[in-house]
Amino acid sequence: MNDNTFALKATIEPIAIDIINHPLYAQISDIDDLKIFMQYHIYAVWDFMSLLKSLQQNLTCTAVPWYPVGNADTRYLINEIVAGEESDVDENGIRTSHFELYLAAMEQSGADTSGIKTFINTLQQTNNFQTAFEAANTPAAARKFVEFTFSIINSSKLHLQSAIFTFGREDLIPGMFLSIIRDFYKAFPESMSIFKYYIERHIEVDGDHHSNLAIQMTENLCGTNEAFWLEAREAVVASLQIRKSLWDAVYSEIMDYKLANA
Repeated sequence: MNDNTFALKATIEPIAIDIINHPLYAQISDIDDLKIFMQYHIYAVWDFMSLLKSLQQNLTCTAVPWYPVGNADTRYLINEIVAGEESDVDENGIRTSHFELYLAAMEQSGADTSGIKTFINTLQQTNNFQTAFEAANTPAAARKFVEFTFSIINSSKLHLQSAIFTFGREDLIPGMFLSIIRDFYKAFPESMSIFKYYIERHIEVDGDHHSNLAIQMTENLCGTNEAFWLEAREAVVASLQIRKSLWDAVYSEIMDYKLANA
């Protein structure tokens, strides 16, 4: 990592710690609580894939005729990440995307997948986010999360897309959450085996190999441009703040559910 990366990580450390230590995790005490979490989080998993593909489309040539685009090192980095995210293996060694794996985990646990499926189907048919959000009755916090991500995508600023992809998303799973999932799996293996695999695979692949590749990609895109690095820091802070708001909303819904069922 270069000096600018260290400076960015130092800037975001306080809010990242707040997210990792969010009280939400302590309130996930049974599978019903986890289902609520998953029904929000699936939107973040989906728009992460959209952010990933935006980077690939802009950093490589995905059209015909083919022409060399950009820096070959950066092309390698994004293509390597895409291969892992879009065509990884499930617990049975069958190829799948991380989004599809998460969706399978929701279905196995009994979480409601109708919202995200309606959202995606409506978006495919209309190409209108407002219509899709309304059709799916998407929770307001999940909607704001997706809208923020696509505001960065639509900015066409690749250094910002790479920065929030790298530092704003996928290395924020605390050990406590993994411990909770493993305890659930021990009690309900038939309902939790896929999600346990997803979390462990996520930590193994995204939190290590992909994280290092993504850091290098961001360093390549920001280069020595101090204005780019400043914009990147601001974007990542905003990304983490909206992730915290998403967790706040999940926490509130879980607490309301607990009160209603006390």
